[in-house]
Amino acid sequence: MGAFLDKPKMEKHNAQGQGNGLRYGLSSMQGWRVEMEDAHTAVIGLPNGLDGWSFFAVYDGHAGSQVAKYCCEHLLDHITSNHDFKGRGASPSVESVKTGIRTGFLQIDEQMRLLSEKKHGADRSGSTAVGVLISPQHTYFINCGDSRGLLCRNRKVYFFTQDHKPNNPLEKERIQNAGGSVMIQRVNGSLAVSRALGDFDYKCVHGKGPTEQLVSPEPEVYEIERSEEDDQFIILACDGIWDVMGNEELCEFVRSRLEVTDDLERVCNEIVDTCLYKGSRDNMSVILICFPNAPKVLPEAVKRETELDKFLESRVEEIIKKQGEGVPDLVHVMRTLQTESIPNLPPGGELASKRSVIEAVYNRLNPYRNDDTDSASTDDMW
Repeated sequence: MGAFLDKPKMEKHNAQGQGNGLRYGLSSMQGWRVEMEDAHTAVIGLPNGLDGWSFFAVYDGHAGSQVAKYCCEHLLDHITSNHDFKGRGASPSVESVKTGIRTGFLQIDEQMRLLSEKKHGADRSGSTAVGVLISPQHTYFINCGDSRGLLCRNRKVYFFTQDHKPNNPLEKERIQNAGGSVMIQRVNGSLAVSRALGDFDYKCVHGKGPTEQLVSPEPEVYEIERSEEDDQFIILACDGIWDVMGNEELCEFVRSRLEVTDDLERVCNEIVDTCLYKGSRDNMSVILICFPNAPKVLPEAVKRETELDKFLESRVEEIIKKQGEGVPDLVHVMRTLQTESIPNLPPGGELASKRSVIEAVYNRLNPYRNDDTDSASTDDMW
């Protein structure tokens, strides 16, 4: 199947933590891809007198995982240790932070280029990066590529980063000025992002600076003043998530999940599972960062969720019994449920977010199923 597996790898890597008034959870899954090329960083309390600061990032590697892994281990240090970031005052100013983030990206990209050249240019991989640097007063969104971050404030999507795609007018202009072209929405018909770390085959146009190349390592940085009353949560995710869920959809889905559980790992696992069942074919990684005013568990929401699960279980039983002889396959069960108007499905996730509940009762009622046709490997579920 080329770059895809016969069955998705659904094992997850999880982590969670808290501090500085924040709680976070994360989940990553290889999915249908032959390799796992994502990486992530989550640090609460930064060195050099920045104890009240935190940093989170998701890296989506392509053509290998080396650049994503290197960035996950070294990017934060490049950002916080350069002179531009530190500035001249006792603590970094907004402008010095923004300048220092940009400097850190250019520095790590140059360092990786030198390391690659020492290996005689063996590494052809690259990586997007989306992150947040959270100070006591500000949230700095950092984006390079087509992973995406968003802030939910006062129950709505307040801000989201802009994807760096070759078709974007300013990106296309830079690519053409560097002697390249945009074909089939890709740089020179090949790379689907116009900004990334690594990808040094696209950064060798003589006479052009590092931010003028076919692919630029320069991040866009946006600072947002924190609002203790209204800030609820931040989502950072690679494009494997955004391929199948829009900003508002994911914001609503997360909000609904936080009303039924305060386990952030569980919420992140539900996000990646739902996106897999919605048809994502990519690696998937998501970090959920909750501010003190994030949605809280509501007894009525928990009750609705329990009733929904029981209703779905009873419907699966009815569909199987109605079949008569033999047991219908899970695809038939899911498609039957899709045609029905089922109340209180999670917004944004809909029936896909309840696939595990449906699958569990189906497997319990069908103990003789053929594992080779297990629903997890069903490519045409939707």
